Amino acid sequence: MHHKLDIMADKGYVVLRNRQGPAIAPAEWESLEYMDWKSGGDTNFAPLASATGEMDCRGFWDHGKPDKDGIWTANRMLAPSLARYVEEIGGNYGRVRVIKLNPSDEPTALRQLHLDDNNRLNPDGSGWVIRSWLELDDTPGESMFILREDKDDPATETRIRLHPGMQLVIDTERLWHVVWHPGPRPRYALITSWESDRVIDSWIEREQLGRRQLAGARR
Repeated sequence: MHHKLDIMADKGYVVLRNRQGPAIAPAEWESLEYMDWKSGGDTNFAPLASATGEMDCRGFWDHGKPDKDGIWTANRMLAPSLARYVEEIGGNYGRVRVIKLNPSDEPTALRQLHLDDNNRLNPDGSGWVIRSWLELDDTPGESMFILREDKDDPATETRIRLHPGMQLVIDTERLWHVVWHPGPRPRYALITSWESDRVIDSWIEREQLGRRQLAGARR
């Protein structure tokens, strides 16, 4: 009943090439106003775009709208490069926020496997809402995304090692997911909700193409 991207059909996720361009200063995410909001572990979130432009981590449905047409919060002024990253992609974004995930052990992380509720109030015939991650800072080679088709079946599991600058897109209403982050310092990432449309399809294809070109150059 919703438009979904063919590129997401097989696995429910796509790993893209690393973000290109000048490095983003850690001060952009370290200086944000964070809220104590728990999702997938010991987390705090800094809303950059919310349903109303207020500092609000709640779902857009609490305001009678789907997770689209996000409005920048005051945090935008503290993180211009992160906001520019979202705007340059060009799609219809909803929630935009930085997650601060504190360290945990693997069993604790696995207990936090969850599905997101991205498409409540999303009208039939419109684009399915998916999410992208831009990894900002953690301990390189230690953190990993854990994805499962079936929450209780490890045989359906995929693990993706994370590193700063990494981009990935996940249908988080399809895949059970959590990040296991051993630490020792917090992990930060930019999470953006996107409506599946031609703009996001083209962005994913472009960033995948760049990844394939880089892989070819290393052979």
